[in-house]
Amino acid sequence: MKNQKGFSLIELLIVVVIIGIIAAIAIPNLLAARRSANEGSAVSSLRTLHGAQATYQATSGNGNYAGTSGTAGTSGFPILNTSGLIDSQLGSATATKSGYAFTMLNFNVVSAGTPSPASFAIRAVPTGNAGLTATGTRNFGIATDGVIGAEVLPSGGGPGSMALIGSAALGASYTNGTPMGN
Repeated sequence: MKNQKGFSLIELLIVVVIIGIIAAIAIPNLLAARRSANEGSAVSSLRTLHGAQATYQATSGNGNYAGTSGTAGTSGFPILNTSGLIDSQLGSATATKSGYAFTMLNFNVVSAGTPSPASFAIRAVPTGNAGLTATGTRNFGIATDGVIGAEVLPSGGGPGSMALIGSAALGASYTNGTPMGN
């Protein structure tokens, strides 16, 4: 019985502690990479939605973008989906993808006697922005001009303050947010 081979309890505890230290270092980096990937997907989805809106306006929208004038929501996304311009995940009634919720705002439509062109804006907001389950740390938005804006959210979580405004004179623009290097 003197020649038993194996590990002692101390040796096993040391290995468990080393694995714990490695996990403590790796997990935050993994979560940050996931948030970054979600944000990249949101920006890409906004570009896709912008292109789909431009195509819809030029082909079957008679000068207007998909959606309801002056109404916030996702009403235009199913229209773009049935037109074959976006995928079914973005074209659903909830319009969420990769941890971001998308909302479309149409500010102006072309009508008889209206001198200004149609305009729209789309906002992407993370479904969670605090703690370990955060899907993103920034709001994103795009307007008719195609410039993507970003707003860093408060560190403790919260909705942020990016407000999208539009008028016949200004078109859709951002009151808060920083234009990204598009």
